[in-house]
Amino acid sequence: MDGPLILAVETATRCGSVALTIGGTREGTVLAEASSRAAVTHSRRLLGEIDRMMRESGVGWGDLAAIAVSGGPGSFTGLRIGMAAAKGLAMAAETAFLMIPTLDGLALSCCLSSRRICCLLDARKKEVYCAFYQPDPGSGPPRRVTPLRAVPPQQLLAEIAAEPHVLVGDGATVYRELFARGDNITIVSPGGSMPRAAHIGLLAGDRRQRGEEDDPLVAAPLYVRPSEAELNWK
Repeated sequence: MDGPLILAVETATRCGSVALTIGGTREGTVLAEASSRAAVTHSRRLLGEIDRMMRESGVGWGDLAAIAVSGGPGSFTGLRIGMAAAKGLAMAAETAFLMIPTLDGLALSCCLSSRRICCLLDARKKEVYCAFYQPDPGSGPPRRVTPLRAVPPQQLLAEIAAEPHVLVGDGATVYRELFARGDNITIVSPGGSMPRAAHIGLLAGDRRQRGEEDDPLVAAPLYVRPSEAELNWK
C-alpha cells in the first residue's frame, strides 16, 4: 500500500502504545501496534517496545517518512517522556517529526459517528481535558471545533445536555455516573476509549502527505493547564 510510513508514539495516559502505520486516515493501514498498561513507567519500556516492533515488522529507520507523537493533553510525565523519545529518534534518524493532539487521535475512534463527539480525558483535580468534534460526512477524520480545555465535568455536562453527543475517553469512564444523567449522551465503552498510537500515526500520515512537519527543537507538549510545580512556584 502506498503512503508515508509513520512510527507513532502514544504516552499521554498510563496505557501507552507504539505503532507503525502506512498512509493516512482515509486509505491508510496499521502495519503493527503494541500497547501496554504496565506497572513500570513509559521511560523504562518505550524504546524497547519500539525496537522490538520494528525488528518484527522488518522496518528500518531509513524506511520511515516521519516519527509522530501524541502531544497532549494528558499525563505531564507521560507527555514529556513520549515527546523526548520521539524528538530524539527523529533527529537521530534524520526524518520528519510530527506532533498530533491526543484528543484528535481519540476522536478518530468515533469517525463513523453521526453525532457530535466529545473527547475527554481525566485531568485529576475534579477536571477533565476536553474538546468537541464534528463528524465528517465523507468518512474522514472528525474536525475539532473547540479549543482544548480543562473544565469541571459538571460544566461539561451542562454544555452537552441539549444536543446528542458521543463521549469517548477515560474522563467519561471516571465520571460515567454523572454523564449517564444526560438523555442525549452515548458513552463509548472503556475498551474503545483509550488513545491509540495507530490513530496518531494515521493523522500524522495525513499531515505528511500534505508536506507538513514540526520543528523538534521548538515543539512542546500541550499541557492545557499549569503543572503543580508551576502553581507552587507562583
